[in-house]
Amino acid sequence: MPSKLLTSVHSPDDLKKLSPEQLPQLAKELREFIIDILSVKEGHLGASLGVVELTIALHYVFNTPDDLLVWDVGHQAYGHKILTERREVFHTNRQLNGISGFPKRSESKYDTFGVGHSSTSISAALGMAIASSLKGETDRHHIAIVGDASIASGMAFEALNHAGVSDANILVILNDNAIGIDPSVGALKEYLTNVKERKLRNQQNIFEALNFNYSGPINGHDIDIVVNELNRLKKIKGPKFLHIITTKGKGLKKAEQDQVRYHAPGKFDKVTGELAPKTNKIQPPKFQDVFGHTLVELAKNNEKIVGITPAMPTGSSLKFMMDEIPERAFDVGIAEQHAVTLAAGMAAEGLIPFCNIYSTFLQRAYDQVIHDVAIQNLPVIFCLDRAGLVGQDGATHHGIFDITYLRCIPNLTIFAPRDESELRNIMYTAQFGLDHPIAIRYPRGRGIQKDWQTPFEKIDIGTGITFKTGSKIAILSIGFIAKNVEEAIQNLNNSDKIAHFGMRFVKPLDVKLLHHIFKDYQTIITIEDGTITGGFGSAILEFAAIHNYRSNIKVLGIPDTFIEHGTVEELQQIAGIDSKSVEEILQQFL
Repeated sequence: MPSKLLTSVHSPDDLKKLSPEQLPQLAKELREFIIDILSVKEGHLGASLGVVELTIALHYVFNTPDDLLVWDVGHQAYGHKILTERREVFHTNRQLNGISGFPKRSESKYDTFGVGHSSTSISAALGMAIASSLKGETDRHHIAIVGDASIASGMAFEALNHAGVSDANILVILNDNAIGIDPSVGALKEYLTNVKERKLRNQQNIFEALNFNYSGPINGHDIDIVVNELNRLKKIKGPKFLHIITTKGKGLKKAEQDQVRYHAPGKFDKVTGELAPKTNKIQPPKFQDVFGHTLVELAKNNEKIVGITPAMPTGSSLKFMMDEIPERAFDVGIAEQHAVTLAAGMAAEGLIPFCNIYSTFLQRAYDQVIHDVAIQNLPVIFCLDRAGLVGQDGATHHGIFDITYLRCIPNLTIFAPRDESELRNIMYTAQFGLDHPIAIRYPRGRGIQKDWQTPFEKIDIGTGITFKTGSKIAILSIGFIAKNVEEAIQNLNNSDKIAHFGMRFVKPLDVKLLHHIFKDYQTIITIEDGTITGGFGSAILEFAAIHNYRSNIKVLGIPDTFIEHGTVEELQQIAGIDSKSVEEILQQFL
């Protein structure tokens, strides 16, 4: 039996000691290692399996970390982490106090740029290349590895446009596997397909038209070809573009066959690839599925409804509408800015657009929310999935800023459903036509109602509800975090002293209810699963200051720091908004 090569490779220096003939065996072992760990620890599987040969070749040919690698998004960087001094701690990937699931500058000198959102790699690598040139470091190489879904994003094209008129020593590697998280879409995808099938003449190459020295496409799983081509490109100055063809999930048959599900499949059998069996226990649905099924239900009765998502049809569950009413459901690719303004254009012509974007990704379209939607007061319905703490994806993916960055925008209504029924009812209400755009924020994961398909009811805009009355302390919650409050109250012996109000609307606030609360309670606690700086609690403090209330107010939420990765439960404990922490705070006030 051949010796294990991977155990001898702790860093790229060790990798360079291997002969070219040994690299295919190393690739095999690296794949097996990734599969072995992720089968029990979970994580982003398919993307990292697809770039094993490329990862080895990059560190074999280039002098990392002096030569700079920038991985786009970072889903595919597990092999990179394993080869760069983190093999022995890779089992802690995405766990509390473990290594990050994405490249992170503070974690390793080999992680040259922190990533998590797509389409940033070319801009970052170009910036590094220009910096090297200005410092006189003319022999350094700067490599951006970007996928075919990410390169279709506007930001990637902005960077290509700039790089093509520079003399920067930058190499853009297009990892073309025809899929991001869901299959890639758009005209550029069709173009790349034609390139792969040799249907275009050389003068029709878009990357050469942008002044890149283009090569490819080559087989990204033939490590000899990849190493030889990288060695050739090392000798060429200026902007270069290498097009490689790979298979997402390479090396695990199930992952190759079902690339969407095996992007991040959870636990699976490392030999067969079969996913861990699901429990037969009836569980509440995921909020994303409540959105998806409800949208189809509403759209069948309202022909003006359209659905929009930027590259997340499965993650947002817009896939249900794309399957049943495809002519009115749009996956626009990784293009959040376009998604928002597309929705604005549709709303301007009388359609009712439900624009579903993860909270963390709406940050990328902030100007469009203000300039194209809010200023014109167009009734776009933003459905912000993954609001609040999302867990193991960490700081780049938590949806904890949306309340703060949206609350300051005029004309914008902000609503957070407590449960599945409220999500259905606000969607039902919104489709009748609102006076303003609305943002509906809801969390990642499952709700609390097993029987969630309740009859629709209209919700009065700007109204909160009373969950429980009490004699001494009033807790004001917003959205799904109400569940933690209810659990905390149930554990207290003197719960009759605690009142709980679900405000539902961050904007407009239920002023009538707030006046009642401030007149009846001297101690008021607010709680949210968003940042406390400028968030829901800040809105309550502002209300108290404007109306000269002197109540004792305590604000609970995410502190003014970036929360790292861990389970949602662990991170809520760190932030002090889990049920046990809330219970302890209530005891202090009692």
